[in-house]
Amino acid sequence: MRVERLGQDKIRIFLTFDDLSERGIEKEDMWRDIPKVHELFNDMMEQAYHELGFEVSGPVAVEVFALPAQGMVVIVTRGKTGSKVDKEEEYDEEVYELEVTLEESDQIIYSFRDFEHMIEAAHRINSILTNGGAAYFYQGKYYLVLEEVDLEQDRYQKMIAILSEYGEATPTTVHMLEEYGKVIVAEDAVKELCNRFK
Repeated sequence: MRVERLGQDKIRIFLTFDDLSERGIEKEDMWRDIPKVHELFNDMMEQAYHELGFEVSGPVAVEVFALPAQGMVVIVTRGKTGSKVDKEEEYDEEVYELEVTLEESDQIIYSFRDFEHMIEAAHRINSILTNGGAAYFYQGKYYLVLEEVDLEQDRYQKMIAILSEYGEATPTTVHMLEEYGKVIVAEDAVKELCNRFK
């Protein structure tokens, strides 16, 4: 579980599928109102408090983005309480009013510490992938973004395994890369990288 601050009232938490399976939570459970998910949310808030000093009580908006093969990105935004409540009427214990929205992304985003690693990965997955992809540079790392990969399950798993050898799944979104990153290859990145760097 990785926690980072996005703003005064907003944090992002990256959960791997291992984080979920350790707690016996399936991806589909994330938008169900079950004790395991509440426990996970409490753990996330505890970690956010210890690492970032981010404290939560009252209304909270929670956005969950499922990323294929990587895990989930949870964005937590503290709400401003609109109603003026007398101090005595406030909660005795911390109570979260959760408003959860779930989005699923078909994008696969991997980061690479080294440009060479991204090129090697591109050469290895070039035979699996027919086209697509974009490459970026952002905050000292190289990113490969693959949009809606339509592959048979075993080929898909093989591609993920290769990408994981050279880089790591990242919670960084394509919007972040488009806005703040530098475009290296705008389209057909895998083929372009293979053609340009033998």
